[in-house]
Amino acid sequence: MTARGVTAGLLMLVLLACGACGSPAGPSAPSPPAPGVWRLVLQDEFDGSRLDTDRWATCYDWNEDGCTIRTNDELEWYQPDQVSVDGGKLTLTAQRRAVRGSDGEVYPWVSGMISTGRDNWYAEPRETFTYGYFEAAVRIPEQGGMAPAFWMMPASRYTPPEIDIMEFLGTTRTLSMFVHWRNDEGEKRKQGAAFTAEGFPDGHHVFGVLWEKDRLVWYVDGVERFRVTEPERIPHVPMEVILNLAVGLPHTPPPGTVSARMLVDWVRVWQH
Repeated sequence: MTARGVTAGLLMLVLLACGACGSPAGPSAPSPPAPGVWRLVLQDEFDGSRLDTDRWATCYDWNEDGCTIRTNDELEWYQPDQVSVDGGKLTLTAQRRAVRGSDGEVYPWVSGMISTGRDNWYAEPRETFTYGYFEAAVRIPEQGGMAPAFWMMPASRYTPPEIDIMEFLGTTRTLSMFVHWRNDEGEKRKQGAAFTAEGFPDGHHVFGVLWEKDRLVWYVDGVERFRVTEPERIPHVPMEVILNLAVGLPHTPPPGTVSARMLVDWVRVWQH
């Protein structure tokens, strides 16, 4: 897919980074690629030596000594020990190690995730957002069979709606971008696009989405890659921000793969 709708205000973003040419994202990212006055309402540079648990949970809202999304047939059971902070980076580590989840199932992998949501089903979310510009500088793992993601789910705990800012589904070359919604009949629907380029595992890249009342616009290293403007497809509910390293979507890792890491340099949320 080619970039479209790049205005003069985006030219500096294009010069700063290009997803297709594999240049890594530096620590100082551009401000939102849209006019208006913006406030930085969430910023984590992952300095220090431990995760800020006042800001981030290490599981989904259905956390019971770990969690996963069973409906996706994922292979991992998320555990807080698979999340670490060091050297200005967040690391989510997937390891081939069998563990029995609190749901009674045995999962062949453990992995890590963070969310601005809850510690358990009955708690309050740490922070939710309705509209804004959401971005993260992420280096995806080089191993196959992994599914690193940066996405948003409703504070109601139920999807859709859902905004998938970045997903690599078993591949290191093809980025998937989706919005999920229900139509007037209550049926689940989704619209998505793909962007393919070399070099994603070689360095950090900035993945972002502009979410406003009348549009969703996806960016890779400052370049627009996908846009949705149909009114029924735009969410209007508070949502939680999630970064996770799933395993086995849509296929299992190669037999010789025993671990993988997803690195996050920073996460930022801007709002009007």
